[in-house]
Amino acid sequence: MKTEYQKCMAGEPFDGTDAELAAMTLRTKRLLARFNATDYADTGEREAILRELFGSMGDSVHVDIDFHCEYGRNIFIGDRVIINMNCTFVDNNRIDIGNGVLIASNVQIYTATHPTKAVERMVNDWNGNGAFYRTFARPVRIEDNVWIGGGAILLPGVTVGRNSVIGAGSVVTRSIPADCVAVGNPCRVLKHLAEE
Repeated sequence: MKTEYQKCMAGEPFDGTDAELAAMTLRTKRLLARFNATDYADTGEREAILRELFGSMGDSVHVDIDFHCEYGRNIFIGDRVIINMNCTFVDNNRIDIGNGVLIASNVQIYTATHPTKAVERMVNDWNGNGAFYRTFARPVRIEDNVWIGGGAILLPGVTVGRNSVIGAGSVVTRSIPADCVAVGNPCRVLKHLAEE
């Protein structure tokens, strides 16, 4: 039988109130409280906390404060990455960030979602234990050399292809191909970039 975490990673409905998931969230919130309160000049301590928090983190990675995430361990970051201030990553499933990625302020990345029909979203025979709603999660992938503009939102299951730019304030509801500029809500390809 799968654990709730295994269900979460498999994209199956999971109970976010599960004891293992609650313990993971508590651990993450404590690490984030330390990280966001650490002296900004103490780069060594800030990096140590992030390496404990994330699934993996490459070289030359800068994560600004305030940063927020769900589990942390499902975030995998390449080399030469900037994550600017006030970003929120809901990593109930994997968030993969490639090399040379720029993520502007106030970007939100969500892997968790719920069924749109209320009858499927709510647990009708809920007895007071566990979640009264159904949640599942899909991975998000940001490939190499991507720039995500300020205030953009990436929804569950999307991939942003290498070298692409997501305009500020965009809501990425579907995957975006490589080598393009995409903007809007919903985010759509505005132009294709010539190959370098």
